[in-house]
Amino acid sequence: MKFRILFLVAAIFSLGACSSDEQSTPVPAPISEELAENVSKGPAAVNSDRLVAADSEPEQWMATGRTYGEQHYSPLSGINKDNVGQLGLAWYADFNIARGQESTPLVVDGVIYVTTAWSNVRAFDAVSGEPLWQFDSEVPRDWGVRACCDVVNRGAALWNGKVFVGTIDGRMIAIDAATGTKVWETDTFVNRELSYTITGAPRIVKGKIIIGNGGAEYGVRGYVTALDTETGEILWRFYTVPGNPADGFESDTMRMAAETWNGEWWALGGGGTVWDSMAYDPELDLLYIGTGNGSPWNQAIRSPGGGDNLFLSSIVALDPDDGSYVWHYQTTPGETWDYTATQPIMVATLPIDGVDRKVVMQAPKNGFFYILDATTGEFLSAQPFANVNWAFSIDPETGRPIENPDARYDQTDQAYPVQPGPGGAHNWHPMAYHPGTGMVYLPSTDSFYVYAQDKNFNPDPLISNIGVDRNAAATLGPNATSDMPRGNYMLAWNPVTQQEGWRIPGSSAGMLATGGGLVFKGNRDGISAFDASNGTELWTSIDTQTGIVAAPVTYSIDGKQYIAVVAGRSNSNYYAPDYSRLLVFRLGGNEQFPPAISYTPPELNPPASTASPEQIARGEDLYGDSCWLCHETPGNAGGMGRRGLFPDLILSPALDSPELLSAIVIDGIRSQNGMGSFANVVDAQGAEDIRAYLIERANITLQARSGQ
Repeated sequence: MKFRILFLVAAIFSLGACSSDEQSTPVPAPISEELAENVSKGPAAVNSDRLVAADSEPEQWMATGRTYGEQHYSPLSGINKDNVGQLGLAWYADFNIARGQESTPLVVDGVIYVTTAWSNVRAFDAVSGEPLWQFDSEVPRDWGVRACCDVVNRGAALWNGKVFVGTIDGRMIAIDAATGTKVWETDTFVNRELSYTITGAPRIVKGKIIIGNGGAEYGVRGYVTALDTETGEILWRFYTVPGNPADGFESDTMRMAAETWNGEWWALGGGGTVWDSMAYDPELDLLYIGTGNGSPWNQAIRSPGGGDNLFLSSIVALDPDDGSYVWHYQTTPGETWDYTATQPIMVATLPIDGVDRKVVMQAPKNGFFYILDATTGEFLSAQPFANVNWAFSIDPETGRPIENPDARYDQTDQAYPVQPGPGGAHNWHPMAYHPGTGMVYLPSTDSFYVYAQDKNFNPDPLISNIGVDRNAAATLGPNATSDMPRGNYMLAWNPVTQQEGWRIPGSSAGMLATGGGLVFKGNRDGISAFDASNGTELWTSIDTQTGIVAAPVTYSIDGKQYIAVVAGRSNSNYYAPDYSRLLVFRLGGNEQFPPAISYTPPELNPPASTASPEQIARGEDLYGDSCWLCHETPGNAGGMGRRGLFPDLILSPALDSPELLSAIVIDGIRSQNGMGSFANVVDAQGAEDIRAYLIERANITLQARSGQ
């Protein structure tokens, strides 16, 4: 394995050396002797000094957002608006894992590290693509049923010669960056009987690795954990919602938070999981975390009588030394719509009212773009960046939303179409900030969802406990939502003026901004580059044979700049061949993919529907509780499934065989595919009721497609 010494690269740059197929890359700021010594120590030689001084090494991508501020911006400009049309594929590596791929690659000293679905890790030579090692986290496949949104993983962390990955089943694993062998692992879950998961990328601050978890739909209590990077010892834990008062509170902070809750919220977990973003400011020495939705969504069930329910849907600042609370800001008090604030958090210095001010920025699910003082959490501004009807505005004096009372289905007991829907105006996909244009680039969505109370709510730790009637839209009639805006777009947003710069249509995917005046973003069949000033599309890759939703990164080695991105499965047809892969582009690249594999989609040919309306109705209820979150509405989008990850069950051969369906749902014969047993929530009669419902839906879909 060859590790390139940074001070030599810097010297080459200073002599003006550059490749024949690339414009000159800006000369990086000189690195210190200490940093030069660090990089001579071998692979993944990352420490606090290098991370704090990341801008002095623009050729690296050492952390998820490149810098602690999580701006997903690189000053590299070798690839720019004048030559981006010459970009081509340099190399690629197939993963052969037919699940969603959402990882942000890391690149340090000539090696690229990337995680895949099922929490596995791979390392490659960043120039040639030569595989160096791969690590299997050996996640039990039946844990997949506990994950609300697939067994994805959004990235690793690097520190002192080790690669760290959080696994979907809750372990933090340290891997030797040179050999790919396990150094240590620690279980981070407080209760393995509950459906906790880890999908987010860990962050490392001051020698501590920080990780949260997911599972709020499954009745869990959120928290973040800090572990020692050398030993895996748990150093501190900060809970995001209070537990049972009878057990005593972990801190005065939890005692304070409990005053904003009502009823026996702890019996249903409370939620507030920190399942994705974090940021750190080394000058202020503050760690910022974003917290998730309530468990269940419906506040009338979760906290009867209301209350703000701290710290749901909040940005919380912590002292990274001991995890103690410093300040918070709640984006959605009394959250009841799945409006998480786990979306990417950025730290930047902006001219606010003519004065440079260090701020925290976030565009969470609820559709408002927030600017807060990074030191104190003081609310500075918020404006909607998408269509919003749950609130009219944010009060500039208090920072609290001025809510639309009709959207409070938990209080009105009436169905209401709310914007945004639970997918949010912006979800997990990283946004990027370009200091040259002053714009934040983010994938945005106009969506809605008809919320109503679930009159038959019955919580269970293995199913989605949201407390919302999924069939509420039918009660409003076919025209009630016909004029509500919907669609995905890429948005350039000015955070100082809180105004839109420009927008273009496009699917949701992570962003990368560069010093070449470009913004890169994936799409349904490739990756494109746009002019950061006006959104003009300047380049689109060859067909990648699959969708891209992960964030690209860029790095430079020996004067050549590269763009790397993970592709896989999202927005693809479940029944099509899988092409999960790592893609690396450079100017003049000419690598080609093998021809796509041809396939024959399954034929919709269901048995006749003979079940009674009562049995079909029971099956529909069971399907909604146990199956819908992954498989969505039967017959949706011609069999695309949730982002193409799961089969459309009206095409299942089990429709012809009650024995087969029972073996799958109850016996768990497909656990190795991630489809574990649901025997604790579905009995034999329940499985047959689900089959009856699926047969009915299959026949309705067949008639619709045949025009009958």
